Amino acid sequence: VETITGLHEHHIFEGTGRRNQSEKYGLKVWLCHRHHTTDPRYSIHYQKALDLDLKKRAQRKFEETHTREEFIEHFIKSYL
Repeated sequence: VETITGLHEHHIFEGTGRRNQSEKYGLKVWLCHRHHTTDPRYSIHYQKALDLDLKKRAQRKFEETHTREEFIEHFIKSYL
């Protein structure tokens, strides 16, 4: 999804069912095109370390109001 300001919605957890869970729990961020998909040096889709960092941050946020077991139930595994 692209907004009028040119930002792209990025669901932190992708794949079957996990994208829907990201949407449900608000685990998504808005990124510019460069940082979302196009620049291999900075894009979340190319840089695995950035992707993992974002997943860890999202899990910590989720666990402020839910348990780790609930996180794993919704997102398959723990990233922490």
